[in-house]
Amino acid sequence: MLKIKKGDTVKVIAGKNKDKEGKVISVDPKNNKIVVEGVNMVTKHAKPSAANQAGGRIEKEAPIDASNVMLVVGGKATRVGFKFEDGKKVRYAKATGEVIDK
Repeated sequence: MLKIKKGDTVKVIAGKNKDKEGKVISVDPKNNKIVVEGVNMVTKHAKPSAANQAGGRIEKEAPIDASNVMLVVGGKATRVGFKFEDGKKVRYAKATGEVIDK
């Protein structure tokens, strides 16, 4: 189970996109990969199609390893822990102790 979910804001801590922040677009827990908005952009060459009539080069986000990002809570990158609150398992920021999942 990953500690990062779709819609979270994360900061890249390693690699060519270090220190960039963005929103998580998708999560692949099986392969431990996530796609972050505006991070790890790659150029894809597309043939003309019904959806894209011009074709050409398209910039899109590629997946990065989940270990290379940290969750941002309150403008600060933090590690994530789990605890039980009112019988529910919730994520919390280890830096502040603040519960992320309300």
